Formats: sequence, C-alpha cells, structure tokens
Amino acid sequence: MSSQTLPLPITHTISHTISERTYIPSHIYTHPCATLLELCTSLEQLHQIIPLIIKNGLYKETLFQTKLISLFTKFNSLNEAARVFEPIEDKTDAMYHTMLKGYAHASVLNDAVSFFCRMNVENVKYVVYNFTYLLKICGEFRDVRRGKEIQGVLIVNGFGGNLFAMTGVMNLYAKCGLVFEAFKMFERMPVRDLVCWNSMIGGFVHNGLAKEALELVGELHREGLRADHVTIVSVMPCVGSMGALNIGRAMHGFVLRSGLESFVNVSTSLVDMYCKCRCVETARLVFDGIEGKNVVSWNSMIDGYAQSGDGAEEAWSLFQEMLNQGVNPTGVTIMAVLVSCAVLGDLERGKFVHQLANQLGLDNDVSIVNSLISMYCKCKRADIAAGLFKNIQNKTIVSWNAMILGYAQNGYVTEALDYFCKMKLQNLKPDSFTLVSVIPALAELSVTRQAKWIHGVVIRGCFDKNVFVMTALVDMYAKCGAIYTSRKLFDMMDYKHVTTWNVMIDGYGTHGFGKAAIDLFHQMLRGDAKPNSITFLCIISACSHSGFVEEGKQFFTMMKKDFAVEPSMDHYGAMVDLLGRSGRLQEAWDFIQNMPVEPGINVLGAMLGACKIHKNVDLGEVAANRLFAMNPEEGGYHVLLANIYSNAAMWDKVAEVRNIMVNKGIQKTPGCSLVNLKNEVHTYSGTVRHPQSKRIYAFLETLLDDIKAAGYAPDTSSIHDVEDDIHEQLLKTHSEKLAIAFGLLNSSPGSTIHIRKNLRVCTDCHNATKYISLVTRREIIVRDMHRFHHFKDGMCSCGDYW
Repeated sequence: MSSQTLPLPITHTISHTISERTYIPSHIYTHPCATLLELCTSLEQLHQIIPLIIKNGLYKETLFQTKLISLFTKFNSLNEAARVFEPIEDKTDAMYHTMLKGYAHASVLNDAVSFFCRMNVENVKYVVYNFTYLLKICGEFRDVRRGKEIQGVLIVNGFGGNLFAMTGVMNLYAKCGLVFEAFKMFERMPVRDLVCWNSMIGGFVHNGLAKEALELVGELHREGLRADHVTIVSVMPCVGSMGALNIGRAMHGFVLRSGLESFVNVSTSLVDMYCKCRCVETARLVFDGIEGKNVVSWNSMIDGYAQSGDGAEEAWSLFQEMLNQGVNPTGVTIMAVLVSCAVLGDLERGKFVHQLANQLGLDNDVSIVNSLISMYCKCKRADIAAGLFKNIQNKTIVSWNAMILGYAQNGYVTEALDYFCKMKLQNLKPDSFTLVSVIPALAELSVTRQAKWIHGVVIRGCFDKNVFVMTALVDMYAKCGAIYTSRKLFDMMDYKHVTTWNVMIDGYGTHGFGKAAIDLFHQMLRGDAKPNSITFLCIISACSHSGFVEEGKQFFTMMKKDFAVEPSMDHYGAMVDLLGRSGRLQEAWDFIQNMPVEPGINVLGAMLGACKIHKNVDLGEVAANRLFAMNPEEGGYHVLLANIYSNAAMWDKVAEVRNIMVNKGIQKTPGCSLVNLKNEVHTYSGTVRHPQSKRIYAFLETLLDDIKAAGYAPDTSSIHDVEDDIHEQLLKTHSEKLAIAFGLLNSSPGSTIHIRKNLRVCTDCHNATKYISLVTRREIIVRDMHRFHHFKDGMCSCGDYW
C-alpha cells in the first residue's frame, strides 16, 4: 500500500490479499487488533500493536501476517518484514507481491531482482505490478540491461499487450537515456491513454528535449485527448528553459479555460515559467492568485526574484513574508535567498540565513554549504568561505568550483590557482565551470606562459568545443597582451555566443585597435548574434580609446533606437569619457546636464579625468564638487583635482585639497609595476628593497643617457615645488621605468617584456618607454589600469592617445 493512499476497509483489503483457498473466521475481520492495524501510521505504533496481536493468538492468522508484511515494507523496515514472511509455511501469492513491492520501493535493486527470481522458482503467479515495480527501480539505477531482461520475462508471461506494463518499459528506456527507443515503443502502441502520453512527454523533458516534448503536447491534442494537470506540470519547465514566452502564455490560457489553475502545482509551474522567461511581474500576479500556496510556490517566486538580477530586494522581502506566515523554508528556499544576499552584497542578511540553515539542520547539506561559500565570497569574506569549505566532508566539484571562483572574484589569484591544483590532486576532473572560474584568474595575472598552460588543460580535457570555456580563453589571451592569439581562437570557434563577440571587441578596444573593434562589431551585426548592453559598452569604450568620437556617438544612438537597449550609468560614463578624452569638454558637460538620470560617480569621474588631461580648471572644479558630495571611497579623485590645480600653478588650492585628504584619511594610491620573468612576478614601487636594486638603478642611469641622446626629454610638468635637478631624480623612481630596466637586464635579447601597472601610465613614462623600445630594439607591452600600450621601434599602439 502506498504511503499516500488512504487505508482501505479491512474486508476490501482481504479480497485482494488472501487466497480463496484460505479460510478466515469472520470474527478476525472485526477484531480490535485488525482495526488498529488499519489505523497504524508509523513503525513505532506498529511495534506497540504487535504484542497485542501475539497476546490474542492472532500472529499466525494469514490476514495479520499479510498485513504485518505490508506495513513493515510500507515503513521501509524490510528486515522485519522478512522476519514475518520467511517462517510462514503456507505463503500466499499476495505476500510475495507485497515483499517484492517493498524491495522495489526501498530502491534495493539487487535484492528486488533476486526476490523476483525466487518467485519464479517457487511458482508464484506474476501480476503486472511485479514488472512495473522492477522496471521503475531499474530506471532509477539506469540499469538498462536488467530492465531488458525483465521486459523479456514480462512478454513471456503474456503482458506484452498490457498498456500499463508497456508504459513502464517505455519509462525505463527514457530514464536510461534511450529516449528515442522509448518513442519507437510509444509509436507502436495500438492504444495510448493519457498516462502513456504524459510518460512519453516526461521522458523527453527528462532527457532535455524541450522542443520534442512541446511538439508531443500538440500531437496529443490533435489525437483528441486533452492535457491534464500532470501534462502541464511536466512540460512547463521546457517552456521556461527555451524562453518560449508566447507558448507559455498560450498554455496559461489553456490552463484558465480548463480550470486547472486550482491545482497548486500547475499555478506554481506557471510562476516558474514566467520567472525563467524574465517576466517576473507576471509571475508575481500568478503567485498572488494561488490559494493554499505550498513551500514550492514560495520557492519558485523567491528564486525567480533572486535570479532576475535586479529583484534581490524583492526576493528578501518575500522570504520575510514567507517566514511571517509560518511556512517552513526548505533547502531550496535557503539557496535562493542566499543568491539574493550575494547579489546585494549584504553580509548581515547572509549571516542570518546561515544561522537559519543551521537551525533547520541543513548545515551538513553540501548544496547549502556550496551556496554559503558563494554568498560569503560575493560579500568579500573569502576567509569565512574557506573555513566552510575546509569542513565539508565530501567535497563535490561544485564545492571546489565555488571556492576557486570566490578566490578569483576577490582578487586572490594565487589562492584560486592553488585550489585548482589541489582539486586535480584529488583526482577530480575539472568541468567547464571550473575552467571558466580559473581562466579569468590567470587573465588577471597576465602571464602568457601560464595562459598557454591552462590552454593545454582545456585541450586535453576536450573542452575546446565549449563556447564558454573558449570565450574565457579569448578574453584571457587579450588580457595577457596576446591580442592576435585571441583573434585566432575567436576565428576558430564554430559557434560564438554574444559574450564571445563582446570579449573580442573589448580586447581590441583595450589594446587601442579601435578600427578592428568597429569592423568586428559590424561583422557581428551581419550574423545571428544580437548585440546586448555589454556589446555597446565595449564598442563605445573602444571608440573612446582610439578617438573615434563620431562613431561612438553613432553607436550610442543606435543602441536605443535600433536595438531597444536602455543606456545604463556605465554607458553614460563611457560617452563622457569618449567626448572628454577627445577634448570636447563642453560637449561632455552638456551631455551630463541633459542625462535623464542623475549622473553617477563613474560619469563625473570620467569628466574630472578629462579635465585633468586637458587642464580645464573651471569644469574640473564643478565636476569634483559634485563628485565629492557623493562621498566616493576612491581617493584618486582628490589626486586628480590636486593635479589640475598644480598644472595651473594654483598652489593654495593644491594645499587645500591635500589638507582635505589628510583630514579624511585619504591616501594617494602608490604606483606599482609588475614584470613577469621566468615564471616569477617581480614588483616595483620606487623603493630599493629589490635584491638587484643597485644594479637596476645603475643600468637605468645608462639607459636614460642613451634615450636622451636619441631625443628623449624628461617631462617635469607634473612635479612642482622642487629644484630642476630633483625633477629627473623623482622621475627615475617611477615604478614602470624600474620594472622595464629589470626586464631588460634579466631577459634574452629580442624577447618581449610584459609590464603591468596599477595606475594610468604617466606622460613621462609613456614617452620614455617609446624611446627605450627604439634604442634597445625590444617590444615592450604595458598594461595599465585602463588599457594596453604596445611599444615598438619608438612608437606606441595608442598613437599617444590615452
């Protein structure tokens, strides 16, 4: 008897469980012990009833033996069921059927098959349910070989034409991944009821064949049948996964016309579908109309908000409402709310949910812990995440991925790589998510040798056809300065996601190849990929880095007019940078004044940076005052204003800004340059702590003399209040020059030197590096905080426009 079936009257049960040859006295039916067995709802209660049965001498009655076997199997106590079953001398067929059902429901495949074989030896007559139970458990274990053997016995015993039995075989094939074999069986069936149709639809859904499942629903209606609530619940996830909103709306209309909205699971599936189709507001309307919401309904709506990107606050509010209404959250609830906490970056709420998970006894659920790791990493607490990860007993690939990604997102590149290597030592094979997490970490290191290493891992793991892994590689090579390698990989890809186009366009932009970025964008428009908001941000930024002002303005107009993409604050900031960098400061300021929203920090910061480049004090002051009113944490904006004043020789104003910085505890970010050499990263910040510092400074003196002879003249315009002979000394300590000197001293002639700098390249270092590339005949690639500079033969790829 299923645990979800109401107990039948004892007389009805007997007619199905007791052989006709067995005589049962009539008083047995009405005995109080029989009534107690019918009302029994737990193993604990059953143990209390058994002494009464024995005391009343009823233990050897067939009725009570059969009922005890049935209840023990129902409560998943197979050993006790066997203890009742085995000593019985005159076993009925019904007892065998009940024991087999118990083994199958407990998902004990070997024992179930062995008992089935025993039934044959002991001449028990099979019933159709024997086969359906076994087929179901074979499907759960994906054991198609045993399933086919059972199918053979089924046919030999005359059940080949039984619709119920053959539906069970069809389900077996679908669960074992042989969905098209299942479909062949389905097509050959002379009679098909709605259960059969629903099973085949479910088989397509289970195997990820959404299109085929939806087509079968249409065929069902053409056959004159009508979908029921099971059909709708089965197929609705397909609609969501495909983002087929029009089909979803049509099915919603069918649900309303058929009166199926009263089924909570049907309305819940509609909520889930609308959320996955990015119609969260419609999903909320359906959710609010559900009477008798269950926890799955709440989970679907909370997760829909959390995954929508900008609905994290609504997800949290709904979660609070759920708790207030006394609905107990499940693990799914916890994971959905943790996503919202991660999106909001709200550590306190995240800790509250963590505590709630512990109270619910979910602290050892690896899926919950993985979600907690992700949340803490997004909230900038990778240390707490690492503690949770360490305590996981059975770490899954998802656990490792969460920790690797968390470290990468928080800038702990070395730790991310260490965990990747540790994972491989545990004989866990990286999947596509692992690689998409670790490749960006290597991109931040910007070390070509390690980029090639991870590329090898991708090829050996056969991930070179995975669009997301390959997109990450394209981005990584671009960030390592190997833009031509990026383009080679890009061209080799058979399918390109919109993100693939975005990273290639952005790569060209940051390398100063604006023309190539524009050409690639137009190539994208001619293909199937549709540009999104990120695409337009990349192409406008590319135009900004290369001085293509009119083209950038055209793309900004095209974004909303032709593609219905609403500009974000980042787009506005890119436009101000485009106009300001080119010297059109008044036009940039007018653009800010005409924005439909209040300008953000990035917009005013771009304006202030442009004023510094073009030495405009008036607009610089106005932009800075509005910027400082927003209390930005970045102290660099104060430095920009101080530089504007110093360029204009307004020393009192410079002192005023510096006093503000001192009073607020704002410090200028010290310049720092890194050079990659022989698998090591060397850092320079103008000090003499490096072991080779004496040699480096001596070599730099000679190098500066050589480039002066070639025409270099130090630019001291940014240094004030010191004597002329001190100017050059200060310029010599710039970290970029020291890093280049070290690279030249410790690398083979003709090799390329790769430098990373944490700030924007200053005018003097940019000019000096051009001359160094000329006199040493070496290519020098410098990646600063905004872009790449390729120095070769006394020229820079930026064309002195940065």
